[in-house]
Amino acid sequence: MSATTLSRKPAHSDAPQDRRRKPRRVIIGDIALHAGVLVAILWAIFPLVYILSAALNPSGTLDTSQLLPSQFSMKNFSFLFHTPNWDFPRWLLNSLIVCFVNAFIAVFIGAAAAFAFSRLRFRGRRAGLATLLLLQMFPSTLAFVALYVTFSRIGDVVPSLGLNSLWGLILVYSGGAMGANVWLLKGYFDTVPKELDEAAIVDGASHARTYFTIVLPLVAPILVTVFMLSFIGTFSEFLLAGLFLQDNNKWTVAVGLYGLLQADRNKYFGPFAAGALLSTIPVMLLYFAFQKQLTGGLTSGSVK
Repeated sequence: MSATTLSRKPAHSDAPQDRRRKPRRVIIGDIALHAGVLVAILWAIFPLVYILSAALNPSGTLDTSQLLPSQFSMKNFSFLFHTPNWDFPRWLLNSLIVCFVNAFIAVFIGAAAAFAFSRLRFRGRRAGLATLLLLQMFPSTLAFVALYVTFSRIGDVVPSLGLNSLWGLILVYSGGAMGANVWLLKGYFDTVPKELDEAAIVDGASHARTYFTIVLPLVAPILVTVFMLSFIGTFSEFLLAGLFLQDNNKWTVAVGLYGLLQADRNKYFGPFAAGALLSTIPVMLLYFAFQKQLTGGLTSGSVK
């Protein structure tokens, strides 16, 4: 037997394999990263736990609110539905009407404008896109005084579209985020091959038929995304709603819950927390229903 054969190691050696150990700086970095994530999670969960605790606290006051209550009761929820002066179901219904109508208008007008900017070539196309982008640079609060004066005068002629009306508020909301919606929709429309439009036109389809029967079904994820963004943004909006809506029966959820705190911040803090929890249910249901379309629309539109 040769020396080479004797020195050869067996195929299955019992010797432990050498494992590469991470450098100390990498370990410290991982620990810091996980600690930061844990702090961020606790920071985000803390107000939610506190609001839940206040909603289930039977005393329903700010002074007795605790992070972990000793007693649990549905008294605050019952207060919202059985107190005539604070009509929470009506506020929730008003919010749903405003949000659904505004989201539908935003999707319909935004998609039509995005299709025109993406597919058609006309004079002023680039200037129109630049103008829409420029308008988004100005804060919306600059227009509050002008909107108040304008709709107060519109109400003298058409009361259903003036101040203290849901339809007037919807009219303001529908044009507020139009620029951002058009740009988001246009980026997704550009991902659809133009050869589909050309084939449809060759077959005799008009631009309207191509838009409704071919393009819109292909861009359904971004339509759902814009709908959800419009719905959530309107549902949580307070400044314009507080400026426009004055009567108790016209209030949205945000304005109504603020009215509770204005009446007596300490006394009605429990019902306020209960209403805040209940108002998250519609948004959560919509998000879970359209989760796939929402994530797909955001990622595809951003990549383009």
